[in-house]
Amino acid sequence: MIEDEGLLMAVLNSAPVIDGTPTEQLGGSTGNEIAARFGGTGTPDELAHLRNARAALHGVIRGEDDAVEPLTRAVDGAVLVPETTDTGVRWQLDVPADEELAVRAVLAWSRAMEELPGRLRACANTECNLYLIDHSRPGKAKWCSMATCGNRMKARAHARRARAS
Repeated sequence: MIEDEGLLMAVLNSAPVIDGTPTEQLGGSTGNEIAARFGGTGTPDELAHLRNARAALHGVIRGEDDAVEPLTRAVDGAVLVPETTDTGVRWQLDVPADEELAVRAVLAWSRAMEELPGRLRACANTECNLYLIDHSRPGKAKWCSMATCGNRMKARAHARRARAS
């Protein structure tokens, strides 16, 4: 696992489609809970930064045109400051408090792209808005969950084959 992988996945998967309806989890009490789980406070500004970072990350991961500019805005002004200790150098993020979680999520995305190339992807179910980091040995996972999307997609493929025969 990469540093802040849980945060990255919570942010990416905070706009699920439930019964065909897009939902928003980075607002209200659910947004406060997500922020608190990762050391945030859940202020309206913090949640707005998280929503903006999520939109930028969704665009970049899905390969949308002009997706890099919003991602750049999400980390604009962030600085990593070295802190030397007797065990090595640690990097401290220097950013306004309301932006910290969003920047950490973008940094986690960057680490995933570097350390796990090709393993961070959108669910193969086009009706789903969730993402996965494939930690399987062969790296062939397609769905956010085998129990939901994987099962649905396999059932649909089976039904198509049955109709075709």
